[in-house]
Amino acid sequence: MTDAKTRIEETVKANDVVLYMKGTKEMPQCGFSSRVAAVLNYIGVDYTDVNVLADEEIRSGIKDYSDWPTIPQLYVKGEFVGGCDIITEMALSSELDTLFDDNGIAFNKEAADKIREANA
Repeated sequence: MTDAKTRIEETVKANDVVLYMKGTKEMPQCGFSSRVAAVLNYIGVDYTDVNVLADEEIRSGIKDYSDWPTIPQLYVKGEFVGGCDIITEMALSSELDTLFDDNGIAFNKEAADKIREANA
């Protein structure tokens, strides 16, 4: 577990935005991971994806690291943000925009607005 924790810590600290997910951002392998990746992809966030299905140590280790039982998990500037439901709510309420703005993360504000318009 220590090795997994070290690798997770190094990844979340070395990258501004990290999504631990099932599959990849190009090919998600579960609906929840797909939803979060779709939001990030659509609004043009540059993020690192980590496929937990490719590494059992990371798959179980990420749950211990965050003390969060489910995947996907989004990290911004080394901080755990949440899973699918939280990210969806944040995208719809503009909180995700604020989080990215506050942390200097580039994204397409017009695309973020379109997500909200489509779900109004």
